[in-house]
Amino acid sequence: MESHGLWYTPAQVIRANRLIPKWLRNYRRQWLSSDITAALVSGMLLVPQGLAYALLAGLPPHVGLYASLVPLIAYAVFGSSSAMSVGPAAVLSLMTVSALTPLAATGSPEYIGAAIVLTLLSGLFLFVMGLFKMGTLSNLLSHPVISGFVSGAAALIIVGQLPSLLGIKAEGDTASLKLFHVIEHLPEAHLPTLVFGVTTAALLIFSRVWLPMLLFRMGTPKQMARLAAKLMPMLLVLCAIALVHWLKLGEELDTVGAIPPGLPRIALPDWHWSLAYQLLLPALIIALLTFVESLSIAQALATRRGERLNADGELLGLGAANITSAFSGGLPVAGSFSRTAVNAEAGAVSPLAGVLAALLMIPVLIYLTGMFSELPLTVLAAIIIVAAASLFDFPGFVHNWRYDRTDGIAMLGTFAGVLLFGVEVGIALGIGLSFATLIWRSSRPHIAVVGRVPGTEHFRNVLRHDVKTHRDLLFLRIDESLFFSNISAIEDRLLSELKRHPDTRELILILSSVSRIDGTALERLHQINKDLQSRNIRLHLAEVKGPVLDRLSRSRLLEKLTGRIFLSSYIAELALLNDDTPPEGQEPEQQPA
Repeated sequence: MESHGLWYTPAQVIRANRLIPKWLRNYRRQWLSSDITAALVSGMLLVPQGLAYALLAGLPPHVGLYASLVPLIAYAVFGSSSAMSVGPAAVLSLMTVSALTPLAATGSPEYIGAAIVLTLLSGLFLFVMGLFKMGTLSNLLSHPVISGFVSGAAALIIVGQLPSLLGIKAEGDTASLKLFHVIEHLPEAHLPTLVFGVTTAALLIFSRVWLPMLLFRMGTPKQMARLAAKLMPMLLVLCAIALVHWLKLGEELDTVGAIPPGLPRIALPDWHWSLAYQLLLPALIIALLTFVESLSIAQALATRRGERLNADGELLGLGAANITSAFSGGLPVAGSFSRTAVNAEAGAVSPLAGVLAALLMIPVLIYLTGMFSELPLTVLAAIIIVAAASLFDFPGFVHNWRYDRTDGIAMLGTFAGVLLFGVEVGIALGIGLSFATLIWRSSRPHIAVVGRVPGTEHFRNVLRHDVKTHRDLLFLRIDESLFFSNISAIEDRLLSELKRHPDTRELILILSSVSRIDGTALERLHQINKDLQSRNIRLHLAEVKGPVLDRLSRSRLLEKLTGRIFLSSYIAELALLNDDTPPEGQEPEQQPA
């Protein structure tokens, strides 16, 4: 999809898709068998995850199945990823229940209606951002902050599901209080519930950690071994239903209960302006997280396949998926790590695999909902807990802490914020930490005293290389743009270096890494130039970028500058050592580029 403006008009979106997306117009017949196989395999994950994540969001289980039908088709029409699987997601379900719990009782008609409005608002935010080509918003959150948020959300999910796993009625407004209550009442756990739940969790962990290796050693192809392990949730769901039915355990265990058969009814959400106003901020947060997480999944897949990903197209696809989810009575949807991996490994070549997987939900909703009514809630809790546990990024925290302490602090702060204050405050804290980290780094720019490497024209840091320097010439390289928050640190460093080099008569600032000088920094440069003049020191600039020099030419700094502007540090050295006479055939002054 192409546009020469700052946004896509609805007409451009319609023309670009022509009601038949590009991937379908270019579809090859030989791809069909691979896409059908992928649809069959990934579709088996839609049912248990749809049921589980709907319950996690405080919604009836059939809502999760509705969100696994029409949204997948809508994403295939507008999205740009060849194999990303869209549907309910654990973190979005947690954010949904966090946003709606203060507004209505969980599971009530008012709660369900509010969830649909929240889904619609999230989809509208995403779609409008796609129309206005706001794909760069994916850079709003740094990767450490995202990892910290997801890890914190995973901890909240696990703690929230422990009562259902163990058969304990736990209370508590925070994760720590609920966890303490679970531990305190652990002796009161309901034995059949605990056995079903813990056994399911143990089998899921076994299937993730050891089953692929075991199957591979038995001669199973590696790809088939991985797929078999990832399909274990559906197998366990079917086994649990069979056991409950044959052993007549419906009275002993809490089960999903009756699921209304039939396809979702397409209808406009019950809109209330006051409710929509209350949900604007949670919807925006969900939209941003949906985009950032989904784009990271799609980008990883595109890189592995050598494909080109359109971030603005992803916004449109995810927006359309959430809007249609609201119209069909579903909950917020996003790209799924596990389903996308299964879809890709099963051989999905195009979004048709997602469409076919969605179509598989039609017979499930029409004919098989009665079967899932006997599914124990503890089994769904085990599926959620094991899935959430895989979201913890402990290796990432260790790496960030070792590589860059500020990234480690941002990740830890976001994780703690989610645990202590909830998902909304946690993500807001994460955004704040992202910007704070950026400002902190920029306000402490790297400044190096440099000298010329003998026999070359190259200037390098005197602390890292054996270089030639001069007593009355001081070369300083500034490795950051100059703006209001770092100009004081730069000025302090200049004064400090002048104290270390009292014989300096020529100060040359190398600005090869400076892409911008704001108004505050410009005023301070004026003052620095004036102060140096009073000390009989000339200020020179070298290697100034063309756009920076263009902006400086519109100020009075160049005409007030006591020194000159040089094309390179080498020219500056030769000119200043030879009574301002430039080397033969070279021009010492830099012309605007």
